[in-house]
Amino acid sequence: MRWVFLALLVGLAGCATTGEGDPRDPFEGFNRGIYKFNETVDEAIAKPVATAYRDVVHEEIRNRVRNFFSNIGDVFIGVNNVLQGKLYDGFEDFMRVVFNSTLGVFGINDVASDMGIEKHNEDFGQTFGRWGIGSGPYLVLPILGSSTVRDGAGTALDLYTDPLDDVRPMHVRNSLIVLRLTGARADLLEASRILEQAALDKYVFQRDAYLQRRRSLVYDGRPPREPREEEDEEDRQEKPEKQEKPGKQDEKQDKQSNSYLPRIPRNYEAVMAAGYATTP
Repeated sequence: MRWVFLALLVGLAGCATTGEGDPRDPFEGFNRGIYKFNETVDEAIAKPVATAYRDVVHEEIRNRVRNFFSNIGDVFIGVNNVLQGKLYDGFEDFMRVVFNSTLGVFGINDVASDMGIEKHNEDFGQTFGRWGIGSGPYLVLPILGSSTVRDGAGTALDLYTDPLDDVRPMHVRNSLIVLRLTGARADLLEASRILEQAALDKYVFQRDAYLQRRRSLVYDGRPPREPREEEDEEDRQEKPEKQEKPGKQDEKQDKQSNSYLPRIPRNYEAVMAAGYATTP
């Protein structure tokens, strides 16, 4: 299973074709096709199952299930923090695993948070970013959703090192994976509703929000300014404002519309969570 996902992700990086549009998304035609496929699968399978799970299973039980899988995830969150040089954060992550696995009874109770030990959000894609590897082109992966070339490689490592993949017998492992995916999708039902109402072009909205969110995560919420933003600010400071003719103003607006500066859509934090609805 691990190698199947790895081969899939590597293949996706090489099978798309370039096109015009947002320079961050040269494979837009291919990505839109995968995006449509993912929407179809979500509407036909993932969303109905998640809705039934939310409606039938008591909230307290869902919370315990969420805590259990979150505790497993803390193991490699800690590994990634150490790889990024954030040793104290990594220590906290491992302490979370220790306390939640023992006092929290195999992780079903998040006693670490009650003790003031912070929960972090790290993965191999973020680690690659901290190491200075560029994000590369935007990609939409089958089932997995929004990604980039860098994050796709990170996702392959995340899947390869997933502790659930070592669970035996196989039917137990598969049941745990389905339960984790179902719980994650159920938690994001409200986010997907917001996405439906957010923009006329959901693909563009989600792409922009994903790239902005990932950049923020790589730099722990303090991303450096983009070179284009700095250049634009210098130009505004150096050049005095002057009245332009209507024709020139229209031309300037057209150029600005093609600059593709990072932008933060309204409610993007909630909406982008929907991009991970089916991510293990």
